[in-house]
Amino acid sequence: MAFELIDLPYDDTALEPAVSARTLSYHHGKHHKAYIDKTNAAIEGTDLAGKSLEDVIAAARGSNQGLFNNAAQSWNHGFYWHSMAASETSISDELKSMIEAAFGSVADLKAKLKERGTGHFASGWVWLAEKDGKLTIEETHDGDTLADMDGVNPLLVIDLWEHAYYLDHQNARPEYLEAVNGKLNWSFAHDNLSRGSTWKYPS
Repeated sequence: MAFELIDLPYDDTALEPAVSARTLSYHHGKHHKAYIDKTNAAIEGTDLAGKSLEDVIAAARGSNQGLFNNAAQSWNHGFYWHSMAASETSISDELKSMIEAAFGSVADLKAKLKERGTGHFASGWVWLAEKDGKLTIEETHDGDTLADMDGVNPLLVIDLWEHAYYLDHQNARPEYLEAVNGKLNWSFAHDNLSRGSTWKYPS
């Protein structure tokens, strides 16, 4: 079965003004769809057809850069849509305690995500992840992903590619990061933490 472009978990206007409906239309309907279509074309008729997206990513890493880029970007975008919420979500006591232990406070975590995202050179992703029972901020460059990284459980991600924010914020990445920090889906983060294993792309 071919991979499908997953639906957004909210209306196109739900993230405004942090992310506009126009940006979501292009980002989800064109960029994400292109990654899915190219992944499907690359695995059609191969032994990877019918495998999970996570398996495709792991198989392509280090051996097929084109397939890896498209499969990883397909996964990253699915995870990114769920990392944001239309309305404010509460932070569970467990997650809040871990945030305070690792960063001092939720506000400090948001500041650190903004700092790391602003300082990240060129395209990529900034992640909140759990590693060895503790929270950490990770960065991946270009199309790289945490989807197949042993011992690292991603909880949330923010897209740092210009197509994620340029229509709304032009080259002001810090402004975008500040805005998106107010849309983070803490319920999704808690679900990922409680599961104890990496989120799976819907099949």
